[in-house]
Amino acid sequence: MSEAAIQFAHYGHDMLDTIHATLVSVYAEVYADDIAKDPFFSVDRFEDRLKGQARPGWEAVVAFDGGEAAGYAYGAPLPENAAWWRGMVKPLPEKEIREDGQRTLALFEIMVRDPWRGTGLARRLHEELLAGRNEERVTLLVEPDHPNVKALYEEWGYQHIGDQQPFPDAPLYATMVRQLRNPLG
Repeated sequence: MSEAAIQFAHYGHDMLDTIHATLVSVYAEVYADDIAKDPFFSVDRFEDRLKGQARPGWEAVVAFDGGEAAGYAYGAPLPENAAWWRGMVKPLPEKEIREDGQRTLALFEIMVRDPWRGTGLARRLHEELLAGRNEERVTLLVEPDHPNVKALYEEWGYQHIGDQQPFPDAPLYATMVRQLRNPLG
């Protein structure tokens, strides 16, 4: 893989049908070990989450190398009264979780297939997704048993603000936030 060979394609929520099979296929490959161990990570559950997340403002960036999907990142703005913050182990102050549909981008997934891991592609996908966004901040969840991934996100400017369990059968996740722009403009 050469860095120059990577092409990024952007998809909005109205294009989910176009890219759905690719997103599911990459997910199934990247999460194969987790899928085998935990029903929360099943492909069906992933597809349910994906359908629920693909709303206006949702965007996916897929990296293609010679026509082959190498990885992707996708997210959407949190709506007013977002459920995102309800699973926090220690509730956050209201001013931190107040959403208006434009304040916070939730980065739902970022994944890179094995042949492209360690090449910087995850960072490039991340930055490509964030480049055109207008939200003031971005949030993501990371499993605490992946300390290297958490440390990577910290290098990218994220701060750990607490832990949450978004679904009763979900793992406990570290919740991280990164400022994208000054909230005052």
